[in-house]
Amino acid sequence: MKVLLIFGLVAVALADVTRFEGDKVLRLKPVLNEHVKVIRELANSVQLDFWTPESAEQVTVGISVDIRVPAMYLDMAFTVLQQSGMQLDVFIDDVQEAVDRQIENKGSPRAHSYTKYNSWSDIESWMNSMATSNSDMISKEVIGNTYEGRPMVVLKIGKKSGSTKPAIFMDCGFHAREWISHAFCQWFVNEAVTTYGSDSQITSLLDKMDVFVLPVFNVDGYVFSHTSNRMWRKTRSRNAGTSCLGTDPNRNFNAGWCTIGASTNPCSETYCGTAPESEIESKNLADFIRKNKSIIKAYITVHSYSQLLLFPYSYTYDLAADHDELLEVAKGASSALRSLYGTVYTSGPGAPTIYPAAGGSDDWAYDLGVKYSYTLELRDEGQYGFLLPESQIKPTCEETMLAIKYIAAHVQKNLY
Repeated sequence: MKVLLIFGLVAVALADVTRFEGDKVLRLKPVLNEHVKVIRELANSVQLDFWTPESAEQVTVGISVDIRVPAMYLDMAFTVLQQSGMQLDVFIDDVQEAVDRQIENKGSPRAHSYTKYNSWSDIESWMNSMATSNSDMISKEVIGNTYEGRPMVVLKIGKKSGSTKPAIFMDCGFHAREWISHAFCQWFVNEAVTTYGSDSQITSLLDKMDVFVLPVFNVDGYVFSHTSNRMWRKTRSRNAGTSCLGTDPNRNFNAGWCTIGASTNPCSETYCGTAPESEIESKNLADFIRKNKSIIKAYITVHSYSQLLLFPYSYTYDLAADHDELLEVAKGASSALRSLYGTVYTSGPGAPTIYPAAGGSDDWAYDLGVKYSYTLELRDEGQYGFLLPESQIKPTCEETMLAIKYIAAHVQKNLY
């Protein structure tokens, strides 16, 4: 009886995991207004998962559109798209196979590792041990809890001093499925601690400044992406009047909130929420930055994918007051990143560089007065998309470190 009960529980658990057998990721190249219309109409009639841009509304002539098409809709989608004459390439032939391949060395015990996609429980234990074993360099602060009650933990890294130091704030994991982002924040913390004293730039930075790191912003979503649905993006909050869960936290900040590139539909992947900071996670982050506004000189938020280094604005095509300097720093950081493995990043303000999107944390931080505000979209350019293999964690993090160090050095020399 007990054995049957265990099998029953396992079956229930497995039944709750979303599978993607036969799903494909297609890259479309709309070059006519008619193509844009076809994509939007298709999105209205079947359930498509937009990887880039993040919704049908953001599709415009001339951009690449990556969509995951569920297996059951493939015949219809291929028919409609091919009839339109639009260029169509299959980027991922079977999404479930790509999900399975992403995690390497499945057989071995998966303790915390900087070259693996770690579970939330492993990251939580890692944060505790990093703070305990590096008490002269790292302190830990819970800035609030998530919707489901998990702690949002910020690690403050820097040489302890009697006086308040200027700081850089960096977060990872706004969107649950962007696992390379979470991996980078962990890599950064370890790199900062282990190279302090030997790397002159890191040593100078941590002597003179502090770096606040929030390794996992959207903890609930990240847990869900590991346990139930690898493609989950949003938070996990309940929305009144619908069974659709979650809000896009990067549409939930008070920066042109919900005016463009965001949706008022709770079932949309770019749902902006009921008001700015309606998500407890957004409010916790905003409250922390507001509280430390006098010392925070840079805000860096790490996402994936597309290989971009963006800065304000995304909610308007108007240029930021500090546009020239922000662009110069972004180009320098992109060049530093490229120097290691030749990975090419595009840099510029969000709206004209990719597409307009209101309510982003980078625009909000900039408008608050944090001058050096940047968004990184890490590897790759779509071959794997959100399913970047673990073998690419190390090179991605190594090259991204160079970009972050470049930005940090500029901030350190240009405090305001």
